[in-house]
Amino acid sequence: MPNEQEIKGNWNEYKGKLKQKYGELTDDDVTYQEGKEDEMWGRIEQKVGKTKKEIMSLFD
Repeated sequence: MPNEQEIKGNWNEYKGKLKQKYGELTDDDVTYQEGKEDEMWGRIEQKVGKTKKEIMSLFD
């Protein structure tokens, strides 16, 4: 599983994978803003019904 730094560095690639896997996610849901990562992950978790750890396992 990638660490937080790897996620930040490759976010455009990762958000594309998330949107392909979970079609209900919008651009607003996966918009990365410095300092608001927890809010973003909360939105994603709520929409897809999975934990951050489960979601990040897609990036292995």
